[in-house]
Amino acid sequence: MPRPIPDASRDARPTLEAVAALAGVSRATASRVVNGGAGVRQPLVDQVRKAVDELGYIPNHAARTLVTRRNGAVAVIIDEPEVRIFSDPFFSQHIRGISRELITYDAQLVLLLVEGSGDFDRVTRYLAGGHVDGVLAFSLHTDDELSAVISRFRVPTVYGGRPGRPGAASGLAVPYVDCDNRGGAREAVRHLASLGRRHIAHIAGPRDQTSALDRIDGYFDVLPDGDPALVADGDFTAEGGARAMAGLLARRPDLDAVFAANDLMASGALRVLREHGRRVPQDVALVGFDDMESVAETTDPPLTTVRQDVVSMGRLMVKLLMERLEDGTGDAGSVIMPTQLVRRASA
Repeated sequence: MPRPIPDASRDARPTLEAVAALAGVSRATASRVVNGGAGVRQPLVDQVRKAVDELGYIPNHAARTLVTRRNGAVAVIIDEPEVRIFSDPFFSQHIRGISRELITYDAQLVLLLVEGSGDFDRVTRYLAGGHVDGVLAFSLHTDDELSAVISRFRVPTVYGGRPGRPGAASGLAVPYVDCDNRGGAREAVRHLASLGRRHIAHIAGPRDQTSALDRIDGYFDVLPDGDPALVADGDFTAEGGARAMAGLLARRPDLDAVFAANDLMASGALRVLREHGRRVPQDVALVGFDDMESVAETTDPPLTTVRQDVVSMGRLMVKLLMERLEDGTGDAGSVIMPTQLVRRASA
């Protein structure tokens, strides 16, 4: 005799008992299905899912965690000041890719911002609490302890960007997703040289980040005898690019080309070149890195730059993390994605 279906109309939300009764299965079977457990025959799975849809049942998160041993949440840790994260389109593109891919796994994104070492205790407490299944971390700096904080709790982790210089004793046996920073820099400088430019300057990113160091290496790969006076340090911001450009013009007024390590610094350099009466590209050719459309396509002239697919890199980080969570081995490999020179009017 069929069991009566509990009257869910009295409650604010349908119960698991109501789902089980409508599906004609035990409560335990219904629980395994709705909370992601295994060992239920497909016809019963279909019955339970149909009942869930009909009743509009929302699974209990705590119950799901007990069954799957998962929280359904991933921490995204960015080692940068808040003001930069919300002003640099690189970060919004990266987070967009991560968020899109997490949706396909029905997982939530938890954003943790790190302004400096003072935030390490907060991140430590959160990770120690077991609130997330894994970590995606990017924009790491080699002079802080964030990577050690993350690895201390053995939370499955994937890094955005290579953590540490080749051969360095980083102690981080974790996968990462990066672009071919060095190869992209070589392509940018070769392009400027192909235009007949002979005094090619470089505005570098912060030297405590591997992406900036790799792009410096790419510059010197093409110009092994390059004048150190033609290299200026920036900070991946438009203001930093402007300061570096002003210094370069003061030291080497004969420069006729600039490769900036990102588009924001290139935009700042472009502003200073215009203030100094230098025409781009007639007097000084300019190439950036990233191909952030909100920057590269809106400068005047539009910016020639090296494109990295930041959205796809974010999605791939999630895929590698989910592989680690599924197989439990931590053997997911790292990936270096290709870059591409995008030619516009600045060079």
